[in-house]
Amino acid sequence: MQDEKKAVPGLLLSNAPHIHAGQSLQSIMWLVVLALAPAAAYSVYLFGLNALMLTVVSVAVCVAAEAAFCFLMKKPVTITDGSAVITGMLLAFNVPPEAPLWMVAIGAAFAVIVAKQLFGGIGFNIFNPALAGRAFLMASWPVYMTTSWHRFGPTTVLSQAASNVAGLPEQAYDIITQATPLSALKEGPKLLTDLGVTPDAVYRTLFSPEVIKSLFIGNIGGCIGETSALLLLVGGLLLLYKRVITWHIPLSYMGTVAVLMFAYYSLTGFAYAGAATLFHLLSGGLVLGAFFMATDMVTSPVTHRGMIAFGVGCGILTCVIRLWGGYPEGVSYSILLMNSTVPLIDRFTRPKVFGTKHE
Repeated sequence: MQDEKKAVPGLLLSNAPHIHAGQSLQSIMWLVVLALAPAAAYSVYLFGLNALMLTVVSVAVCVAAEAAFCFLMKKPVTITDGSAVITGMLLAFNVPPEAPLWMVAIGAAFAVIVAKQLFGGIGFNIFNPALAGRAFLMASWPVYMTTSWHRFGPTTVLSQAASNVAGLPEQAYDIITQATPLSALKEGPKLLTDLGVTPDAVYRTLFSPEVIKSLFIGNIGGCIGETSALLLLVGGLLLLYKRVITWHIPLSYMGTVAVLMFAYYSLTGFAYAGAATLFHLLSGGLVLGAFFMATDMVTSPVTHRGMIAFGVGCGILTCVIRLWGGYPEGVSYSILLMNSTVPLIDRFTRPKVFGTKHE
């Protein structure tokens, strides 16, 4: 009997998980930082030193706030896992490039202490900390969050690539280029009515190949992380390749936006339905949100079916806010609202346990 026991060494009882993918939390977090690095570097090239300072301050305050909170609460200090660095980078990506440094510092402290640590730290927070910090800044200092844009010229936010292909009057063209792409699309036709400019002229300017190309490459105004859809896609594909994220949320999120926007513009008889759909996919924070924030493993569903439902919900809310809401962008609020539904989604998408009866 003693010999039989010795024949099976290696049988151990332990808690889940029992299968490991060979990736630690620390390696995953720093890989996300690496995926964000190209877009961060390009934003500094495009917007200048203040974009770098905002990112550095945001990251530094997030790391310091997490270290201080853990020290005061006598908890293990977890700043080396990289999660605070990601929160700082994503928060900086969600603010205008000319925002004041003190404001971003306050938002970073709120994101880490209130939205993350007060819920129990990493793995327990309900809402994405960076987006919660952005929502706090938007509610507290809306003027800074909606006007601190980088100017490519005396008044131009939309960059020099937005050429006046429709031949707008100079005053009308100045009004259009003082806004970010989504703001120009939402408010431009209304603002220019008094100048005798038709909405079609505005649409021909915004949906021109030059503007669409600028949205893809990144020669465009907006928040720090809304510049280059190309570089964000490269980072997102890296995460997919390394299996840090799966395709379910990004594809269902962006696919829902594409389908709903195209259906809306087509059913309303809009002449630029295809270009408008592409414009919505590439502008604002959609690519950033779909690949880097909606996929947050703590605040997103655990099953593939749940991830698809989560992505579809984010897409629907984004379209509703962009089309009918008072704010031109809807990515951050759509993800935060869907974060609150994750426990319910997980409950209804749990896999079936074989060998049991459903009561």
